[in-house]
Amino acid sequence: MNRRQFLKTSAAGILATPAIARLAGAEESPFRVKYYPVAAGMGSRDVTPAPDGTMWFCGQRNGTLGRLDPRDGSYKLIDLGKGAAPHGVIVGPDGAPWVTEGGQNAIARVDPQDHKVTLFRLPEKEGYANLNTAVFDKNGIYWFTGQSGIYGRLDPKSGDMTVFKSPRGRGTYGMTITPKGDIWYASLAGNHIARIDLATGNAAIVDPPTPNQGARRVWSDSKGRIWVSEWNSGNVSMHDPSDGSWKAWKLPGDNPRAYAVYVDDKDKVWVTDFSANAIVRFDPVTGKFNSFPSDKAGANVRQLDGKPGETWGGESGNNRLVMIQTVAPA
Repeated sequence: MNRRQFLKTSAAGILATPAIARLAGAEESPFRVKYYPVAAGMGSRDVTPAPDGTMWFCGQRNGTLGRLDPRDGSYKLIDLGKGAAPHGVIVGPDGAPWVTEGGQNAIARVDPQDHKVTLFRLPEKEGYANLNTAVFDKNGIYWFTGQSGIYGRLDPKSGDMTVFKSPRGRGTYGMTITPKGDIWYASLAGNHIARIDLATGNAAIVDPPTPNQGARRVWSDSKGRIWVSEWNSGNVSMHDPSDGSWKAWKLPGDNPRAYAVYVDDKDKVWVTDFSANAIVRFDPVTGKFNSFPSDKAGANVRQLDGKPGETWGGESGNNRLVMIQTVAPA
């Protein structure tokens, strides 16, 4: 089956391999882990929930945006265009998925009804941005990062786009918005986090206390504290902008590699650890970690997101989505 035939079959709503569920170990109760196989070789990575309960996910290797129905494990794939290599996806105020589309050096909006793809291309003078992560601010402006050393903003209504150079060059990676509306990014190569002034576009750098930590992704909790996954140090750290303080916790195990970070609706912190091939949950109140290793090697979960009671990730190495659900004890 060639790629065109495959996309047509998938778009027709063919049921994927049934989802696989298992209870986590007794010491990690009350959680249930469930896996959703998707298309072979697609490199399923960033995920985000849609308003109707389905999940959007990026197929970085086959240039598609997927939509999974968790009720039966079925999914559809939408071709984003020639050379597409989508990285991140979020849902906008309009209810549509918006994608950092690195392959076409553009921001892509996909209509959730007819799946029409609209591209907002970066200015040619900017060159290849290696687009990464995005958030919408409270005024409906779309902010995004590119690992080449840029960040930018797009007005979806007018199509106006402005690109800014990162103050320390390449590495601009994860991005988050606080409940107050402040926007922060993390720089992997630059070993820092930064807050963007939404009026001027200027970025104010904040250095974590751990040198060369490799700040990769960021997520705000309900109090506006910034949680950081530190790739090089293996820490999950927390910066409180209200007083400038920092705290850091080393992930359990040998040589942890903290990739993604996500803070759920209960302010519990979830991190992916490439060394342990696991998703790790951290309770800031008790200081306790729970680890959920994948049942397959090489999961490589590069981003996390979720909704109340569910944490989701894309196993980019296994072409599956994974969901960890909080359930009532038996």
